[in-house]
This record gives sequence, C-alpha cells and structure tokens, in this order.
Amino acid sequence: MTKTHRRQHGSTPSRLRARLGLLIVLGPVLLVSMDGSILFLAMPRVSQALEPSADQALWILDVYGFAVGSLLIAFGNLGDRYGRLRLLLIGAAVFGLGSAGAALAPTPDLLIAARALMGVAGATLLPSALAVLSELFPEPRRRARAIGVFAAAFAAGFAIGPVVGGVLLERFWWGSVFLVNLPVIALFLVFAPILLGEVRATRPGRVDVLSVATSATGLLLAIYGLKHLAAEGTSPASLAALVLGLALVAWFAVRQRTLDDPLIDFSLFRDRVFSIAVVTGLLPLAAWSAIAYLAGMYLQSVLGLDILRAALLALPGAAVLTITSIVTPFIADRVGKRTVLVTAHAAIAVGLLFLLPTTVGGGTGWYVLSAAVAGIGYGISFSVVADTAVGAVPPERAGSAGAIAETSNEIGNALGIALLGSLAALVFRLDGPGLAPTLDETLLLPDLAGAAALEARAAFVGGLHLVAVVASALHVVLGAAALRWLPRSPRRADSVKPLTRS
Repeated sequence: MTKTHRRQHGSTPSRLRARLGLLIVLGPVLLVSMDGSILFLAMPRVSQALEPSADQALWILDVYGFAVGSLLIAFGNLGDRYGRLRLLLIGAAVFGLGSAGAALAPTPDLLIAARALMGVAGATLLPSALAVLSELFPEPRRRARAIGVFAAAFAAGFAIGPVVGGVLLERFWWGSVFLVNLPVIALFLVFAPILLGEVRATRPGRVDVLSVATSATGLLLAIYGLKHLAAEGTSPASLAALVLGLALVAWFAVRQRTLDDPLIDFSLFRDRVFSIAVVTGLLPLAAWSAIAYLAGMYLQSVLGLDILRAALLALPGAAVLTITSIVTPFIADRVGKRTVLVTAHAAIAVGLLFLLPTTVGGGTGWYVLSAAVAGIGYGISFSVVADTAVGAVPPERAGSAGAIAETSNEIGNALGIALLGSLAALVFRLDGPGLAPTLDETLLLPDLAGAAALEARAAFVGGLHLVAVVASALHVVLGAAALRWLPRSPRRADSVKPLTRS
C-alpha cells in the first residue's frame, strides 16, 4: 500500500516517519522564531554598517514580526484550501530568498523590505507546520507531545536568537545572521516532500482579502504613528496615522462578526480559558522581546561589552527558558494549566524587577539573574499557550484556535519592540541630552562631550527600568486574572482531536 493510499484512508503513519517528519518540520519553526530575535545583539553592528535612522532601526527589528503576525491566519486559510504541504514548501523557498536578500542588503530600506518578505514567508510556515503534525500524529496523546516539542522549539528559537547572532558576529559580518538560514531551508525542501503528508480542511472557507489588507494596514499605521510620537514628538502626520490605524483595526474586528469565514473567530474569546491563553501568548512575548532588545543595547552601548561577551551573558536565561519549555508539559499534566500559568506570570513579574538595580556603571549580575528568573515564566508560557488554547475549544475549531494562539505570539513579539520600545525611546527623548533620537546615534556623534555621553547612557537605563516596571505590572494583572478565571482541574490533551486529513 502506497503512502498516498495510507494517508487517504487516515491510517497512522509509521513511528519512524512521524519522528523524522517532526524533526524536519522543526527546522523552519526554529528559524521563524529565531529570526524574530536574532538582531537584538546585532543591531549596533547593523547601525554601524548601514546607518539607519531611529525609525528605520525599529522597522528593521519589528517589520518581520508584524508581517508574520498579520498574515498567519490568512495563510492558515489558504493552506486549508490549497494544501498545507504545498504552502510549507513555497513559504520555505521564499524565506530562503528573503534571508539571502537581507544578508546582502546595501541600504536600510532594502533590509526592511527583505525582512518583510521573510515575515510573509514565515506566516506560511507556522500554521501549516502545526496542521502537518496532526497528520503525522493522529493519536491525541502523541500529538500533544509533538505539539509540546513544537512549542519548545519555537521558544528555543526566540531564546537562542540573540546568542546565535552574537556568536556569528564575533567572526563574520552582520549579514551572516541571515545566511545561516539557508542550509536548514535547503534540507527542508529536499526531505519535506518525502516525509510529510498533505493536509487540507474538508470545507475550506474563502479568504477575505479585504480583511487581510485591513488588519495588516491598520496594525502598521497604528504602530508607525506610535513610534513617531514616541521618538519625535507630536505631529499631525503621526496622530493621523495612529487614529486611522486604530480605526481600521476596529473596523476589521466588526467586519469579522459579519463574515461566514472570518479570519479571526472572535466568538472563541467567550471562553475565558481561551482568552487567558491568547493574552498569555502575547504579553510574555512582548515583555521578552522588548527586554531582550533593550538589554542587548544596555550590555553593549551602556556597559561597553563586546558582542561575544554579551551573547554569553544571555546564555543562562536562554538555557532556563528552553529547559523550562521542555519540562513544563509534563509538570502541567500533574498540577494543571492554572497553576503553571499563574506561576509563569509571577516568575516574569519578579524577574523583570531584578533589572532595577542595573546602572550605567554595572549590572551584569542583575541582568543574568533577571533573565534566569523571568526565563522560567517565559518558558512556561511559550510551552502551554497553544495546547491550552486548542484544548479550550471544540475539536472542529482547533485549527482556528491554534492559528490565533500562534498569531498572539508573533504580534506579541512585534508589539514588545514597537510599544515598549517606543516607551523607552520616549524616556530617552525626554531625559537624554537631545542630540540624537537614539543612544547609538548619540554615541556616534563626533566630538561628543563626556557629560553628554553619560547623560545619554543614564537616560537609556531609565527607559529600560520603566519598561521593566510596566511589563512586570501587566504580568501581575494577568496572573491575577488567570488565578481567578482558570479552572482548577487541568484540561486534558486527550480531548484534542486531529485535523481532517486529505
């Protein structure tokens, strides 16, 4: 009996094929998440090479996350219609092209465009990879473990991104952080057609192009306006962009309630467990990405550490995060999702506050302690969000729930830099010497006085502290909500049904 015939009859794939298929899927998953954070330590080097403006530097960092987050659900629907494996292969090829373009970009604008292309391709990979796992692991218990491994790889990618970037930049030029993607993509394109089966929904709905355009445009306009307000102060153009963006996002939300096949099924949010899971997917990623980026700047531009030492200091937090994300599913089976999610928010809230003793003169020990303690919470949240969201809804809506959960992760990653990063930029603009919009631009000014450099570094540290306090407070609030609203008994992974396979 051929593979195709077995898949058509829904037979269980061989254990070897399933394991190899999982292994080959994890490559693109790791890359998609890693590229959301790989520039955090690399940005000072990119700034020296391409000399982007403050605006361009922020777009280089977060246009990738917004492209992924705004298109995840749309590409999930396209995969239902045309086939997940086909979309995986197309997305992987485009991701490779975008990575090569980013590595060779001669200007900030071209780097932003290449990062956006990588984000579009990344949006095809995550939902399709999750759906393909359901074909490889049709049994609920094995599928839950596979999803746990998937989540751990996704979390590990975010965690090791800055470390990988730092190690590469110690020996190579900044474009190497993108070229490292190409061997993994090549292996995936060779072996995926052999190991993975096609997956389609039995009744795929149409993709509402207007909703896709409205959500993406609304998000980008709102963030563009917010960034300009924080970095440059109030202007008619910034206010207009912010107001128009928020209006488009609101209209998008209203429109989804009138569609037969909405991009986001907002009725899922009536379930409190699902809502808590989605917000938990967004907020910890926002806090982690903002702090990781700002801490990388702090270690290099404030304390003057070389990039390799900064990368090594990030290792303990990355290790804690990765190990926690791996062991959490086993612990959650014993104590329940409610306990682990409350613990996650508490650990993040406490860990972030350990950044407050950092100063212009030193604080590497406090940074490592903060990353390690908060890493426990990040690892828990990254690990259980998708499974909690999917387990909270009926089996026939598992695909939509999973797509929304993954979207919350990517949007959280981008929003962390956009919103919390803009908050830090605002503090720098108000408290800094006023010579340039960013710390790096200020320090690169010719004939910069020592007092002005010290003032700029102190303003940056003040912004880092404020971001840590705000993010900590938000996690306290979300932890209290989880404690009050989540059920005491764990939601068993056995209840999750596989997606329909073609």
